[in-house]
Order: sequence, then structure tokens, then C-alpha cells
Amino acid sequence: MNFYIVIPAHNEGKYLTRTLQSLVSQSLLPKKILVVNDHSTDNTKDIIDEFAEIHPFISSLAIVSEATHQPGSKVINAFYQGLEQLDSQYDVLCKFDADLIFPFDYLEKIASIFNENPTCGIAGGFCTIEEQGEWVPERLTNPDHVRGALKAYRKQCFQQIGGLKRSMGWDTVDELLAQYHGWEICTDKTLLVKHLKPTGATYTSAAKYKQGEAFKKMRYGFLLSFIATAKLSFKKRSFIYFFNGMLGYILAKNEFIVTKEEGKFIRSLRWRNIKKKL
Repeated sequence: MNFYIVIPAHNEGKYLTRTLQSLVSQSLLPKKILVVNDHSTDNTKDIIDEFAEIHPFISSLAIVSEATHQPGSKVINAFYQGLEQLDSQYDVLCKFDADLIFPFDYLEKIASIFNENPTCGIAGGFCTIEEQGEWVPERLTNPDHVRGALKAYRKQCFQQIGGLKRSMGWDTVDELLAQYHGWEICTDKTLLVKHLKPTGATYTSAAKYKQGEAFKKMRYGFLLSFIATAKLSFKKRSFIYFFNGMLGYILAKNEFIVTKEEGKFIRSLRWRNIKKKL
């Protein structure tokens, strides 16, 4: 399978070398890697240039956007500017973060998942973080969810869901819309990826209401948003996260990223999953 990888990068010089090295060492090499250098002021450009000189399937695009990290919109805007530079001759399109170390057979195993299951639309492994010298699972999401840091989309699925939403919650609504169109989300618990930078480490204080706003945009409704925010705040061990999330939901405008029909499906799917766990 032909893999195209787009990597948005903003001041990732501390990590990018290890990410690219893990990708050029894959047992199944990607056909193209495009690193979007988004307004970096460190040595990100130098690292990309060094790899591109050795590996012809690596290229870069320099863009200028906001210097601050806004979850969702900034990274997806960079992703799309990169995607515009690529042709459509791919089977799998990946949106990877610039602070990951992939196991050597990661892409090969993702290809196997797609090949063995023609209804699989989105696939991925799991992030691990370093704690006291050991790499342990980053327990922020359910085992049936692919983190936004390492998304891999079958081409047909990516096109059918209309690509990625330029909003926080993009890496949840993509999977919900994939299921709406009949695709499966496939994860492999043996595919462990090292996540070098903690999730949310670069978020600004202005982003604290964005999660609640995202639930509003996905048409969760108040009760589902309450449950989802409570669950996240429990995982993060932070009551203030719950408070800010619900405040963000209440204050958010009635601007949605899914249709009413899609929203109805999303709510029904969420309630079914909650009942299963109960």
C-alpha cells in the first residue's frame, strides 16, 4: 500500500530527528513524507533539510500561521496546506505528530490491518509516555480510539467523511463520521508508539474552554457532554478541567461541524457505547 504522511511541525527540533529516523527505518517505507514547518524559530528546518537530502521521499513546506498553539485549528490548517502539495496517488493518508518514535514495523502492520479488513477506515496503535524511566500507556482515550497524533486513513474513508474538521474535536468526529458511513475503527494494542511530548503541553490558557465547545459543535447535547467532560476530568484528575469544559459548552455558539442527521447518529452511537460499558 502507498502511504503518504503529513507531519505538521512547530518548533519540534527537540524531537523531530527521532520521529523522522523512525519513519525512514520502517520495514515498509512510505512513498512520501511531507513535513509542514509551521512558523518554527528553532532548528526544525535544518532537521528537515538534512533528512530530505538523504531521503528523496521527504519534502517540506514552510508556512506562517499563529505562533500560539490552538488545539485543532492550527494543526489541521497546517495539515491541509501540506496535503495541497501532494498528489492523490496514495492508499493510506497519515497525519502524524512530530514528537513520536514509531516501532520499525508500524506501517507494515497498519497496512496489514487495512488489507485484512476492507471495512477498516481508520487505523492506529497506541501512544506511550515515559514515567520514571519506563514507557507506559498514555491513558487518555478508549482502546477503540486512534489518537490524533497518529491517524492513518484509508483513502476512500478520508474522502467520504469530507476530510478533517478545522476544529478541536477533529480526531473524535472523524471516527464518528467514519462509522456513520459504515467504516470501522481499528486499533492494535501491540503497536506502541513513544510520545515524547505530553499531550496538551503547549496549549494556551485561552484553549481551556475548547473541549466543551467541541462537544457542542459535534451536537452531543448537554447530558452527553456532561458525561464526556466528567470522564476526561477524572482521567486528568482535575476538577477545574470539568468546570472549564462545561463552561465552554454553555458559552459556545450554536455553530456545528456535523449535520443534524449526523448528530443524531453520533448521540445514538455514544449512548449505545455507554450502555455496553454499564
